Amino acid sequence: MRKTDFQYYIGGAFQLGIGFGVVSLLSRWVTGNTILSSPETLIKYGLTGGIGYSLMGALALILFGILAKKIRDRFHEHQTIGDVLRDRLTPRGYWFMIFILLVISIHSIFVQAMGAGILLHMIFPLPVFSGMVFFLLFCFFIGAGGMQRIHQLAGINVVLIFSAVIIIPVYFYIQEGVYPVYEGIKLYHPYILYVKNTEAILFIFTAILIGFGQVIIDRASWQRVFIIKKEKLRISFTLAGLIWATIPLALSSLIMIIIFGRSYDSIYSLLFELIGKINSTLLIVLFVLFCFSAISSAITAELHAIVTLIIMNIAGMLRPLSNKEKWRFTYLFSGAICLFLLIIVSILPPTPIELLFFFGNIYASMIVPMLYIILGNKTLPALIPLASIIGTAGGFAALPFMENILTIWISFSLSSFICFGYFIFNLLRTKLSVKV
Repeated sequence: MRKTDFQYYIGGAFQLGIGFGVVSLLSRWVTGNTILSSPETLIKYGLTGGIGYSLMGALALILFGILAKKIRDRFHEHQTIGDVLRDRLTPRGYWFMIFILLVISIHSIFVQAMGAGILLHMIFPLPVFSGMVFFLLFCFFIGAGGMQRIHQLAGINVVLIFSAVIIIPVYFYIQEGVYPVYEGIKLYHPYILYVKNTEAILFIFTAILIGFGQVIIDRASWQRVFIIKKEKLRISFTLAGLIWATIPLALSSLIMIIIFGRSYDSIYSLLFELIGKINSTLLIVLFVLFCFSAISSAITAELHAIVTLIIMNIAGMLRPLSNKEKWRFTYLFSGAICLFLLIIVSILPPTPIELLFFFGNIYASMIVPMLYIILGNKTLPALIPLASIIGTAGGFAALPFMENILTIWISFSLSSFICFGYFIFNLLRTKLSVKV
């Protein structure tokens, strides 16, 4: 494959084995969301919540790995999630789903950019705009270079991430000792050690639901389904899930190091207070590189996936594009998205946002429609993607009357009920036509 061929941009030069497949998945899924949500789950739900957050990502990747083999067998000629949707939906249903994916894509990359803005604001005494210019230029350079350039940095990102989450906790526990940390937590924050928290159980199941919803519609993960060797797909996703689960646990241990023996002001700033407790310049640099590696790798993966979706499944559907036009649009759309992120993050104050359950309703409502699309045998009507919109709307409508976690289950139930109703109707109609 020539480097000037646009297929090189989408999938790189070669298919991935287990090792590089796992690295590619980890560099996509260890994100700013992971960094900023770990303190929230630990503080709100204790150790049970921290363990539950780890289970969320692990089970989501493992479950999608089971589907990945099915996807590859059925749609082996495709390259993106948009290609599969075009194959399985009517034109109206296809554009419904593409619109949903665009909204989710913009939200997802915005969350990562906001996380980068929070990080820059807390670590460096610089205006957010100045730091974001250099950060987004780096993301543009990597993302616009295609899958091959993303893979060139994936290994470095993963090494930095695991170096930080292994070396820094070990350093602190050697310095402070395990028992003093336990006693400090028990004295100042005993709720963290309370494991019979019933709210944490509901949180765990809801987090798993959201996590699976995120993965099953993640554009970048679908692209990796088509570039990892088919016989290595399931084991690659399973290993990636098991390894990913260790990251939130390590971050939770860092939080306990920070708060033992004292109170705190802001949940989201806890990890960044770690810098004030680190005496080693080398470890400070390692922690900063860990944060930027996680966020930049997530943004570049999202940027690459969004641009691919726009060129292949939106612009390419409106009129045929030459190879040269596709490459030109790559730089145009990548630059436009980075400029949009720069403006939005610079205008909005760098304050924390609720990351974990933001858009949780739409992620939950997409699960059953996507399963129907993947596992079904016939072309599906617009009702199937519309079911996710109805489920999402129902969940948001219930927000004034109940907790956010419960509304996510309402979204999931409404969407599932509509899809199941269509399945029963179609089954009965088929039986009646056979009898006639």
